[in-house]
Amino acid sequence: MDEPSAEALHWAGGTGELLAAGALAVSALSAEAAVPAGTACVVFVVSGTLRGGAASAVRGVLERGAVRRCVLLCADEAEGGGATELEEILLRWMSEGGRAEVVLRDSPLLAPVSAELCLLPAVAALLPPLPGPGGPGPAEVGLGALPAELRAAVRALVGDLDSLFTALGLREESFAVGALSRVVATELASYAPARNRRRTATHKASVIFVDRTLDLAGAVGHHGDNLAEKILSVLPKLPGHKTDVMVNMVEVTTLKTTDETCSIIAPGCLAQPNDPAAKALWESFMNLKQKEAVMEARRHLVEAASRENLPIKMSMGRVTPEQLSSYIQLFRNNLKALENHCGLLQLVLATVQTLKHPQTSKWDNFLAFERLLLQTIGESEMPSVLNQLLPMIKSYSERTKDDYACEDFFVLLIYIYSVVGEIKCGKELDTAEEEVKKALVKAICDEPEPSPLLQKITGCDSSLNLTSQKATDAVDGIFRSLRDIARVRMHMKQFHSIHNPGSNTHQASYKPLLKQVVEEICNPDRPDPVDIEHISSGLTDLLKTGFSMFMKVNRPHPGDHPLLIIFMVGGVSVSEVKMVKDLVATRKPGTQVIVLSSVLLTPHSAVELLFAPDRLQLDTHI
Repeated sequence: MDEPSAEALHWAGGTGELLAAGALAVSALSAEAAVPAGTACVVFVVSGTLRGGAASAVRGVLERGAVRRCVLLCADEAEGGGATELEEILLRWMSEGGRAEVVLRDSPLLAPVSAELCLLPAVAALLPPLPGPGGPGPAEVGLGALPAELRAAVRALVGDLDSLFTALGLREESFAVGALSRVVATELASYAPARNRRRTATHKASVIFVDRTLDLAGAVGHHGDNLAEKILSVLPKLPGHKTDVMVNMVEVTTLKTTDETCSIIAPGCLAQPNDPAAKALWESFMNLKQKEAVMEARRHLVEAASRENLPIKMSMGRVTPEQLSSYIQLFRNNLKALENHCGLLQLVLATVQTLKHPQTSKWDNFLAFERLLLQTIGESEMPSVLNQLLPMIKSYSERTKDDYACEDFFVLLIYIYSVVGEIKCGKELDTAEEEVKKALVKAICDEPEPSPLLQKITGCDSSLNLTSQKATDAVDGIFRSLRDIARVRMHMKQFHSIHNPGSNTHQASYKPLLKQVVEEICNPDRPDPVDIEHISSGLTDLLKTGFSMFMKVNRPHPGDHPLLIIFMVGGVSVSEVKMVKDLVATRKPGTQVIVLSSVLLTPHSAVELLFAPDRLQLDTHI
C-alpha cells in the first residue's frame, strides 16, 4: 500500500486488521517491493487513481514476473474507462497467464484522528495558491485556470467527498470562503454522481469550505494551551506519515543507551484505535487544557497500575514528567501489564518526552512574542515591526538554546504578514525587508548542517552545496510569498481582518478567521452572509437566488441543517478543531459538527507546505 493508505489504516484500525483477514505481509508500495516466493496473490492498495508514481510502482512489481494473481484497490478515474480498462493494463504488465482484478473503492481513505476530526491523507499536499501581484481576483478563478497538478488534486478531493457523503447518506448544501474553496464547492455541486446522490439522500448537512491561506496565523501561531498540539509539534514524525509521531519506548525496556538518537526500539505512536482507554486519553489531549490533560494522563496510569496490582503511591498536587516516568517504571518488568496497557503507556511516554523537550519551553516564548507583535502591529507600521525582529536573528555560533533558529523566523514572519493584512508598500518597507533578508541568508549559510526543513526550502541537502546565492534565492522567494500572504484577504468585506487592534481597556488580539466564520453561521439573527458564498447545485437554487431579489424567498443559510461539516482546504490545527467544537456547542447546541481537512498542521509543517518547492509535483513519470 502507498503512504496515504497506510496513514488512513493506521488511524482507523491498524495493520492487525489486514493480518487478521489473512494477509501474510504488508509492505510499502514501491517498484522494488519484494514478493515472497510462493505468494498466491498480491493486493495493491492505492490511495488515488492508478497513475504516475503509483502506476510505476505497481508495474515494477508485476513486470518482475513473480506475481500470478493480483487485485488492485484504487479510486475511480473521474474521466477514465473504469475497472475493465485497468484490468487490461495490469494483464499487459504481468507475464502470460496472469489473473488481475480491480476493485474501485466506494468510500474514501479517511484518517479519524478524533471524534470531531477526520483527515484525507491522499490530498495532504493540497494548498490554495497565493494571489500573485495583480493575479486574477477570486471571482475569475475556475478549475481550468489552475495548474494541472492542482486540478488533479481538486478532482481527487471531489471524488473522495462524494464517496464519503454517499456512505453517510447526505444531501449537502455547499458554501465557500475563498477562491480555491469556491472551485472545490462548484466542482462538487456539478459532479454528476453527486447530483444523483442528492436526489435520493435523506440526511441534510451544510458543508463550508474555507481556504487555509486566508488565515495562516492560525496554522503557525502558538495559541492553544493544548497538549496534543505540542506533542504533534515537537516529537519527530513517524516515517511516511504526515500526522503521527515517534514515541521513544526505551523507558519501558531494560536496555541501557546513552545515545540520544537511538532508534533500535520500534517507536510508539499516538494512534491507538483498538485501545478504548488510550483513545479516551487522546481525546482528553485534544480537548482539554494542558494542565488538565496531564492530570488525566496520571489518573489513567494510576488506574491501570492499580488494576495490575502494581505498588503505586498516589501523590496529589502538580504532575511532573519525572512523576509520570516513575509510574511507567512500575510496568517495566511485568510483561502482562505492559501488554494490557501498551497504548496508554505510549501516550503517557509521548507526554513525558514532550514536557521535557527543549522546543516545548520555546512554545511560551513564541506565545509571548506573538502577543507583543499584536500590540506593536496596532501601534506602528510594518517596517518598525521588522526592525524589532532584526536583532533576534543570530547565527549558529551566537545562539543560545532559548534563541530562535532560522525556521522559527519563518514561522514568525508568516504570523506577522498574515495578521497585518494589506501593507503600505514603499521604500521604507523595502529597506526593512532587505535587512531581515540579509540577516536570514547569513544565518542560513552559517548553519553547520541545515535542518531537514531548511534542506527542503533551499533544495540543498548539506552545508557543502548550500551557497550564498541559493540561500538568497530561497529567502527572496519566501518574501515574495509573504507579500502575497498579506494581500490574500483584500477581496473580503466581512472577514477582511484577523487583527483586533484593541483599545485603552483591551489588549490587541488575534481574531481567527475560522472563529468569525463559525460565529456568522451560528448567529441567531441569521443575516445573509457576505463572505460565505452559497454554491448552487441546480436550477432550483438559482431560481431561489433570483426570486429572493424581489420576493420573500429563504435563501439557503449555512446554519440551516443539524449537521455542520467544515472543510479546511490546506490543513487545520488542533486548537482550531477545539475552537470550532466549543463554539458550536455554546452558540448552536444540538448541531453536530465535523471538521474535515487534508492534513493536521503544526507551525513547522505549515512552513514546509508554504515554502518548500515541489509541493504538488504532477505525478506523471510513466
